[in-house]
Amino acid sequence: MIPVRTHRGLDVSILGMGCAQLGNLGSVMTDEEAEASVHAAWDAGIRYFDTAPHYGLGLSERRLGRALAAYPRDEYVLSTKAGRLLVPSPETAHLRDLDNLFDVPSDVRRVYDLSRDGILRSIEASLDRLGLDRVDVVYMHDPDDHLDAARTTGAQTLSALRDEGVIGAYGAGMNQAGMLADLIEQTDTDIVMCAGRLTLLEQAASLRMLRLARERGVAVVAAAVYNSGLLARDSVPDRVSYDYADAPQDVVERARELERICRAHGVTLPSAAVQYPLRMPQVASAVVGMRGVQQVTEAVARATAVIPAELWNALEHAGHVLSPESI
Repeated sequence: MIPVRTHRGLDVSILGMGCAQLGNLGSVMTDEEAEASVHAAWDAGIRYFDTAPHYGLGLSERRLGRALAAYPRDEYVLSTKAGRLLVPSPETAHLRDLDNLFDVPSDVRRVYDLSRDGILRSIEASLDRLGLDRVDVVYMHDPDDHLDAARTTGAQTLSALRDEGVIGAYGAGMNQAGMLADLIEQTDTDIVMCAGRLTLLEQAASLRMLRLARERGVAVVAAAVYNSGLLARDSVPDRVSYDYADAPQDVVERARELERICRAHGVTLPSAAVQYPLRMPQVASAVVGMRGVQQVTEAVARATAVIPAELWNALEHAGHVLSPESI
């Protein structure tokens, strides 16, 4: 089974299922494949599931809700996101949402809104799609261009909903660490999701965020631990994705050096990538996207692989990673 960590009353499995793939990220997944993926994750002991309206224009939430209906509500933690309202868009219904990487009809469009009304409408719509009466965590989704709204109306509304018991906790989920650090410092956020900036390849940008999280007792969830594909294979190929674009050659070479050190210690690169963020006591969970039963099985094996302390020592000595003691 997957171990659980407790932060501010949330019991979160150290491996979480990222559910963007349930929204047809990159290619179409059948309803049956989506349901089988969730059931496989549950059978393996995963008890944290992360979704968002953005993922497949609501499809991920609908599929996840249907699959989780088979299980007791009190036995898992579910997070979704607010900020992108889905509004009808009949004029684009004949198109696909491929510009956003989701192979679904564009019959609704995203409107960014962190006002009180926007957040309330977003959560209500998410609950309807999920078929639930509550969610455990709500993240403000990618508020990069909306810092003022995030730290005022966004945080204030979500804080009030938490205090009223409508949601269990709130925070923000982003592909940068600097603004997450600002939100930890300036609001009473409970949890943050940091995508791609707290990985085996990259940690420096997360240093301030991690230190503030430690000081304030804020939980951190590490997402995109493979840096969108770069660290996802045992051997780094010549052409590979990094932050959703082709990886520069110098980044590929850095990843290959990590691969070489891991291999010398009998550890696969993806296993080290999943487990590295979990070395930080502030980190509650590493969320990994999983498409199909095979990827669920792989992710669980990577999260539970035995990694010798000598590997972490070697990576730290070579200057590739920060140690938990340095934060």
